[in-house]
Amino acid sequence: MTTPGRTADGAEPIITTGIAAGPGGVMTVEVGVITGDLTLRTTWDGRQAILDVQYDGADEWYTVEGAPVPAPTAAAAQAVHAAMADAVRRGGEATASQTR
Repeated sequence: MTTPGRTADGAEPIITTGIAAGPGGVMTVEVGVITGDLTLRTTWDGRQAILDVQYDGADEWYTVEGAPVPAPTAAAAQAVHAAMADAVRRGGEATASQTR
């Protein structure tokens, strides 16, 4: 499910929950690869898409390796989010570079 929300700084991220990570999962900066049912959050700051993932229902967010990604418009940030969600589903240590 994809839903909007708000971060502490007032930005409205795009959030997709319940993404089953493919074999090999997603590579993160903080903890390496994570797998399982994940939530993807993309926050657009006006010039780039910031990509984070978490285990569904967890409190901790992890930065997707290779993020942020240039995104000059909100539509570009939405496209980055969709591409990253697809990359998560494929797995293979997915990174933000697969959104370009």
